[in-house]
Amino acid sequence: MSVDEDQVSAANLAFYQAFESLDLTRMAAVWSGLEPVTCIHPGWPVARGRADVRATWRTIFQNTRDIRFRIDAEQVEVLGELAWVVCLEVLRSLDVRGGADGAVQATNVFRREQGAWKLVHHHGSPFVPEVRGAAAPAGRKGLVH
Repeated sequence: MSVDEDQVSAANLAFYQAFESLDLTRMAAVWSGLEPVTCIHPGWPVARGRADVRATWRTIFQNTRDIRFRIDAEQVEVLGELAWVVCLEVLRSLDVRGGADGAVQATNVFRREQGAWKLVHHHGSPFVPEVRGAAAPAGRKGLVH
């Protein structure tokens, strides 16, 4: 990996550590201080702008008791001042309804700002593993994300 790729991978890790902390201040610190920023959680409409993005995290954090991630299949790409990470979030969460295990395919886009990589877009989509020769599994449990 290049130095930039290592730095983006570290910024991506910091995002998931902030997520696991369930702390809005830590989450805000990994996001860009500039507009535009956007965020799409699985099944949610797009949140546009810092205030709307922060509101989504507030809702998730208020309704989540614990969440832990294992990040798999991380692919880091850097193109000038922009970078993106595509990865699989394997997660275990405990929310107000109980516990859930699941996986989310995620894309995290970063912009270099004053030498630091800051998140400008997060998009999570439900992940259903490919099953060759069989129908997709029915009734997958909902994810808190």
